[in-house]
Amino acid sequence: MQLTFDADVEAFRAEFIAFLEQHLPDEAEGIARPRSCSHLPEWAARWQRLLFDNGWLLPGNPPEFGGRNASLLQQYVHADEMARRRIYRSFNPQGVGIIAASLLSFGTAEQQQRWAVPILRAEITASLGMSEPGAGSDLASLKTRAVLDGDHFVVNGQKVWTSGAHDADVLLTFVRTNTDVPKHKGISVLLIPTDTPGVVCRPFPSVCDHDDVEFNEVFFTDARVPAENLVGELDGGWRVAHGSLGHERAMLWLDYANLLDQLTTDYTPNGVLERDRYATLVMDARAMRLLGSAATARAARGEEDVPAQSVLKLLGSEALQRAAEDALNAKGADGLVHPAITAPFAPLNLDDYYGSWFDRYARSFAGTIAGGTSEIQRNIIAERILGLPRN
Repeated sequence: MQLTFDADVEAFRAEFIAFLEQHLPDEAEGIARPRSCSHLPEWAARWQRLLFDNGWLLPGNPPEFGGRNASLLQQYVHADEMARRRIYRSFNPQGVGIIAASLLSFGTAEQQQRWAVPILRAEITASLGMSEPGAGSDLASLKTRAVLDGDHFVVNGQKVWTSGAHDADVLLTFVRTNTDVPKHKGISVLLIPTDTPGVVCRPFPSVCDHDDVEFNEVFFTDARVPAENLVGELDGGWRVAHGSLGHERAMLWLDYANLLDQLTTDYTPNGVLERDRYATLVMDARAMRLLGSAATARAARGEEDVPAQSVLKLLGSEALQRAAEDALNAKGADGLVHPAITAPFAPLNLDDYYGSWFDRYARSFAGTIAGGTSEIQRNIIAERILGLPRN
């Protein structure tokens, strides 16, 4: 058993730390906040572009896509340094981490240059059009139709919960292109610019929104989309969907581990019951880090362990939710107070960035839904780890 990193990994970490110390935007520059996850203030776009140009945006990518062909363990220490400092590589996370990554996996060379590179370089932003009023966790039930008409698809339907759509330049949209096959086999994926005639993005608030709004309903009415914007094969969207969610879950456990670690410093227990809950939080944080490190080590050896990602996703999202609820209860009425927002590159202060303790608790529910619900993760664990029957 080796409990330390090899010299090349530590040298990689040291080079990245030196880059951060030299180039991090200062707090005054970061006061301009993003309106949504698809809106980039100019300073944030410059920061993302600087990371891209120096190979630090997605270090596992080749240089032409913002990386430096880093090994998995080098990617791990990069993600760890970012997460521990709560430094954001992009304020358009789904654009960089899901949409551009999906285009690099499934898109054509032309699509990668036309769409993926501008997203990675913060020249445009992107949102993900998956969920519908009747198709949330059950993506295969989606009803938004795309009918091929010559060299265009004609799209009609509706999406909902589309984060940042009103600020995005393009939507990676899952549509139904075939109704004569099993529902999961008739889905395709289209890149749909938001300025396409017939596309309307209607933002709506959530309980966590204060000044800005994140969620959107998106309506498509006879929207004509060039056939060249098809990502992957016609009717092959189910494969793209699994790849997209896989990109979303990559290294997600590390974010959970660092958030749990941070909560151990933010949450000061009082009384026997609170100390017991605090001990549970500390144990969850340590278990998350140990299980995640073991999974990363297996992946570095070339061992595929998809069920482990489900365990980590389930443990991390639900541990964070329990911790936020316990902290909110401990704070009492003070937990409803929303403090002033400060710059994002200060050391992580969840009070500042995520708002009140109530906001943190309310937001924690998204973690048990996005990237695959807790129910789905339990099904995967039951079937693929415990060997239980599907029914």
